[in-house]
Formats: sequence, structure tokens, C-alpha cells
Amino acid sequence: QVQLVESGGGLVQPGGSLRLSCAASAFTLDYYIIGWFRQAPGKEREGVSCISNSDGTTYYADSVKGRFTISRDNAKETVYLQMNSLKPEDTAVYYCAAVSIWAVAGRPLAADRYDYWGQGTQVTVSS
Repeated sequence: QVQLVESGGGLVQPGGSLRLSCAASAFTLDYYIIGWFRQAPGKEREGVSCISNSDGTTYYADSVKGRFTISRDNAKETVYLQMNSLKPEDTAVYYCAAVSIWAVAGRPLAADRYDYWGQGTQVTVSS
């Protein structure tokens, strides 16, 4: 069983920064990826970034590359998403998710391949 809880969302002005946290518990996967996804009203859920618990390999969507940084603290079983230079189009509910690395080979940001999901945290970028 895997449980994920997101936190850190809020309201921030364009150009501002925010750090999201994803706390995991009861992790039963040995080799897995934790990813961040977001969904804005009327839009499909899209992959933002993900990180492997095995070697720390990271992936980023082109839309956030250079602005967002994903990191992990294995001891705390927590994954962070540092979001800088935020834009209004970053506004969405952000979810963290987990899946066995084997299930997403070649497609690490494919939302439909992830098995476990958190409740989401709202990020609003507005002036």
C-alpha cells in the first residue's frame, strides 16, 4: 500500500516561487518513481516532473524545464517540487503520484501509468 499527501500549495504572484512537498507512507515499491502532475480546469492531467528513488534520475516537462526542480529526501520519504518563475499558466491542482519504475519505462511522465495518487494541492499564480 502506498499513501501520498501533497502540501505547500497556495497563491503566489507571477514570477514568484513555491515549494510543494509529497510525503509518502507505507511504501511497498522497491524501485519506483514519484511524479508531480497538474490539472487545470478543462484540461487533461499533465506530467510535470518525476524522480526515481533508485538513482535520483529526474525528468521534466518542457513547459517547466529550467524553472522547476524536483528533489527527494529518502529518509523522510518526501519528494519536493521547487517551483520558480511561476506563470499564470502554472495554475492548477498539483498531484504527486507513484508507480513502479517498470511500469513507466520510456514514458516517465505518462499519468495513466501511475498507480498511486495523492489528494492534490492547489497552486494559483495570479496578480
